[in-house]
Amino acid sequence: MNIREKILIVEDEKSISHFISTILNSNGYETIQARTGAEAMSMLSSHCPDLVILDLGLPDMDGLEVLNSLRSWSSLPVVVVSARSHEHDKVGALDLGADDYLTKPFGTAELLARVRTAIRHTRTTSDNDEIAQRGTYTVGDLTIDYNKHQVLVRGENVHLTLSEFRIVALLGKYAGKVLTYDYIIKELWGPRAGGDNQILRVNMANIRRKIEKNPAEPEYLFTEVGVGYRLAEGE
Repeated sequence: MNIREKILIVEDEKSISHFISTILNSNGYETIQARTGAEAMSMLSSHCPDLVILDLGLPDMDGLEVLNSLRSWSSLPVVVVSARSHEHDKVGALDLGADDYLTKPFGTAELLARVRTAIRHTRTTSDNDEIAQRGTYTVGDLTIDYNKHQVLVRGENVHLTLSEFRIVALLGKYAGKVLTYDYIIKELWGPRAGGDNQILRVNMANIRRKIEKNPAEPEYLFTEVGVGYRLAEGE
C-alpha cells in the first residue's frame, strides 16, 4: 500500500472498536478511535482521517447526527457499521450520505472489502481531477508521482496519508500559483465544506513535517498569509 490511510473508528463498545482496529492495522491502515459522537466530531478536524467507520448507537447522540453534521462540510467517505438491520435504517443512513452500510456481526474480509471500495471511490470519482493526473511533477528533491499516489523526497516515499496526498497533488497541478484556503477545501472536501480551514492547517503542518528539512523555513510549500498555499514551481 503506497499511502497509509488513516481511519477514524467511532464505536463505543471497546471490544468491537479494538477488533476493527486490529483488523485494519494488520492490513496496513492507521487507526484512531472515538467512543462518543462529540469526541468523533472533535477528532474529525484535529486528526484529519481519510475514512470514518461509524456506529449508530453512540452513548451521547445518534450516529446519524454525526453523519449529518459531517456531510454539512465534508465528502469524507463514511462506512456505517450497525446492529440495526431494518431497511429504513440503511436507507436513512445512505440518504444522509453514508458511502456504505455494514450490519453487525460482520466478517474480516467483508469489512476490508467495504473499506477498500469506499477509499477507491474517493480516489477515482471526486468532482475534481487532481488525483486523476498521470506522470510526475518534480521540483528540487521533491517528486509527486501521480501514477503511484506517492510523494518522494530525495527518492524516498514520505508516506503521506490520502488527504495529505490529495492536497499536495492539487498544489502540484497548479505549481507556482497561490490556491486560496476556500478553493482547496471545496475541491478536496466538497462544495458544502465550511469556511473553517482548521482541517487544512492540520494537514499542511503534517505535510511540512514530512517533506521539509525545516518546516519553519519551507523549500516547497509556502503560505501566503491570509490567502492560501503555493507549491514551488519547477524549473
